[in-house]
Amino acid sequence: MLTLLLAATAATSTPVTAPGPSGPLAGTFIDAGARSPVVLIIPGSGPTDRDGNSPLGVTAGSYRLLAEALAERGVSSVRVDKRGMFGSKNALANANQVTIADYAADVRSWIGAIRTRSSSSCLWIAGHSEGGLVALKAAQDSAGICGVIALAAPGRPVGIALREQLKANPNNAPLLDQALAAVDSIEAGKQVDPASLHPALLPLFNEQVQPYLRDLLSHDPARLAASLDVPLLVIHAEADLQIARADADALAAAKPDAKLSLIAGANHVLKIPAGTDRAANMASYGDASLPLAPGIADAIAAFVRR
Repeated sequence: MLTLLLAATAATSTPVTAPGPSGPLAGTFIDAGARSPVVLIIPGSGPTDRDGNSPLGVTAGSYRLLAEALAERGVSSVRVDKRGMFGSKNALANANQVTIADYAADVRSWIGAIRTRSSSSCLWIAGHSEGGLVALKAAQDSAGICGVIALAAPGRPVGIALREQLKANPNNAPLLDQALAAVDSIEAGKQVDPASLHPALLPLFNEQVQPYLRDLLSHDPARLAASLDVPLLVIHAEADLQIARADADALAAAKPDAKLSLIAGANHVLKIPAGTDRAANMASYGDASLPLAPGIADAIAAFVRR
């Protein structure tokens, strides 16, 4: 206990920036000490900030908790805001005008910026959810990358997971056929007329988002994993309502030397919900008081120190 307390006390938190396309990318660097491994934490989909929160009702603070837990284990971290959002809002005028390749380019920028502040010759790239796809894409050029951590990340083409999510929510039943048809059209490279959609579907399929969604649906995470030449850790939260065990298995199968870590009871925001039903699971997204699920920080710390 004393060792962990000293490690946490020694860690310092500092605002950091990296060059972006039209302005700086912003993040927070927690320095756990000289010669400590450095993990770059890439956010998931939508307006998710560096702490793992979103104006769409997510206040779990999962990335901040993960960074603090890693510091207690002697691992430095950088958690970042995506281009066009939050602290990185000046990096891009329209946050919707992006591709997975753009986000991967930002990872490269962060690698260069952090290596000037750290004694590490390379960074470990941890991507949560959609950020896992970004990490896999960025690591196709492995220069400056020690390895990849796919944290509750898709392993099959994203369209498969999106369809499963739509079907799994009973509230979607009245609009399911229309939603699935929209996914089919966008995946085929077509534009969906927002006027033809029920208003409840517009946040997912509005005209501004469709180009990014079309790009997102074109990627196969397992294929990217298969071509990695750096180590891969796949972490699956076993109570995840958004990413299935099949996704973790697909990533692990694509790279036979990958490490697969299963976190019992954890959900997509890396917490242990108060109950096992869907309502309790979703309630944890807005519960900042819940701690990070046990085992996640340990798995990452062991992986980056191996």
